Amino acid sequence: MPYQKLSRKSGPRRALLRGLVTSFLRTGKIETTAARAAAIRSLSEKMITLGKKGDLHARRQALAFLLDEDVVTNLFEKIAPKMEGREGGYTRIIQKGPRRGDGAPMVILELVTE
Repeated sequence: MPYQKLSRKSGPRRALLRGLVTSFLRTGKIETTAARAAAIRSLSEKMITLGKKGDLHARRQALAFLLDEDVVTNLFEKIAPKMEGREGGYTRIIQKGPRRGDGAPMVILELVTE
């Protein structure tokens, strides 16, 4: 299966993923379900790779996906330079345990800082 459907049609799913990736790149850390974290992990790593390219075309591609211009600026000026030495693996998933209400497995997705 190439991607997670997350029990949504394509439009709402894309909106959810765009919002989660934007929020994740704004704070550097997000607490969500394991399925959502797996879905946004690859998208956020693609955004960081665009930030590492640093040219105008990459910036416009990031602006087309992310919802906030300040997040794109932060991505290109602060996050991407920290990741220059890495060839990938910009994020880590830490297991947290089940959610109290419905037992969904919760995780923390965070940027790797070393």
